[in-house]
Amino acid sequence: MSICESSAPAVVAPVGVLAEATASPLRRPRGLVGEIVVSLAASIREDRMAPGDKLPSEAEIMARFGVSRTVVRESLSRLQASSLVETRHGIGTFVLAPEPKSNFQIAEHDFATVSDVIAVLELRISLETEAAGLAALRRSADNLAAMAAALQAFEESIQRDSDAVPPDFEFHMEIARATGNRHFADLMTYLGTMIIPRTRVNTALNAPEGRLSYLQRVHAEHQDIYQAIHDQDVEAARSAMRLHLSNSRERLQHGRNLHTLGPTA
Repeated sequence: MSICESSAPAVVAPVGVLAEATASPLRRPRGLVGEIVVSLAASIREDRMAPGDKLPSEAEIMARFGVSRTVVRESLSRLQASSLVETRHGIGTFVLAPEPKSNFQIAEHDFATVSDVIAVLELRISLETEAAGLAALRRSADNLAAMAAALQAFEESIQRDSDAVPPDFEFHMEIARATGNRHFADLMTYLGTMIIPRTRVNTALNAPEGRLSYLQRVHAEHQDIYQAIHDQDVEAARSAMRLHLSNSRERLQHGRNLHTLGPTA
């Protein structure tokens, strides 16, 4: 989702919102997004920012963290996917009230180990395989356009040395929307970007073929799914999605000695 610059008056951020994060310089380019997300999410969850409070503008976050606009926008996109904030175009980004707890939950502690990440991935295999089949059956021209836009954003993102998590999640979300069954999209929204293994395990950085080749392979798998949905080939769409997620599971199983990256947003 594109984040527009706020045209509203200067933001007055709660004291201490970004103080801890700016106390020491950020060192790892690929970790900038995650560190900003963790900092802002902590400010929200620890009540230093209340529901309805406005986040600092993109320009202010850029200045305080010393990062590019692309990094800021990816960070805000992750916070939105986690239902912590919402962006009102032309106004700014605001903290959301916590969602009411439900009986079914997948929380941060459910991603403590690589085995935990694999367990959630197995849930996705059953859920998204059927979603892909329904999407192939019911997709509209608008659905296809949204999927194509997410694929284009993914390709551009990996060329910028990004982890491409937001467009990856958006592609899967658009498939859920294309089912025409709101429950698929609601569940995907609830799970958020934490269902993307790269948010929890450095699979791209540890891939034998290297980060770029790894993400290009993921992109090719996405393209196969898109083509099957475009062609309205239900069984091919299911097979392509199952293969894509099974490949992710296999990559994780080969890397069980890796460690998860710590708390998500």
